[in-house]
Amino acid sequence: MASNDPGVGQRIEVEQKFPVTDLAEVESRLLALGASISPALRESDIYFAHPCRDFAASDEALRLRCSDRGQWITYKGPKIDATTKTRREIDLALPGDADVDRQWRPLLEALGFRPIAEVSKRRRKAIVLWQGRQIEVSLDEVDRVGTFVELEIVTEAGDLDAARAAIASLAEHMRLSGSERRSYLELLTRQGGQPPAGQGRPAS
Repeated sequence: MASNDPGVGQRIEVEQKFPVTDLAEVESRLLALGASISPALRESDIYFAHPCRDFAASDEALRLRCSDRGQWITYKGPKIDATTKTRREIDLALPGDADVDRQWRPLLEALGFRPIAEVSKRRRKAIVLWQGRQIEVSLDEVDRVGTFVELEIVTEAGDLDAARAAIASLAEHMRLSGSERRSYLELLTRQGGQPPAGQGRPAS
């Protein structure tokens, strides 16, 4: 089995997520930093259970994402620190003519993976230049979960401490607090609000 420890050349996602009550206020702070905010897009993520190990226990995830801008299959490894959502990520874009319901989902199910839930959200994005870095900011309205702001840097293992520090600094500057380490999937399932996997996806 491949190791989930971060290594040279691995894509590592350093992320912090914060619940917010007023996205308009956050948007104003982003504009004051010179950021441009993209139009809203719908994203729908179908999550799968592994046939041989418990992803909830191992803190891993496998998902198919359908959005207004494309489709992806993504693996997320276990979180590797106690404060952020830093983890290995393998994110593969699917061909533009890929049919998730007729091709990729049946393939995963044939291999023993089982769809367990779907997370749908409305997302706007911005890029903030901060401490010499580009930090991606997502403004999320998640169905049945709430509103959140995510700060993210994708980097390599040797840069993790500096990336974490940059995100913490920007969060403090934007007056974001109460970091939430649980994924949207975890928040949704704890509320018992997950829809059947495969419903609520943006039209292709």
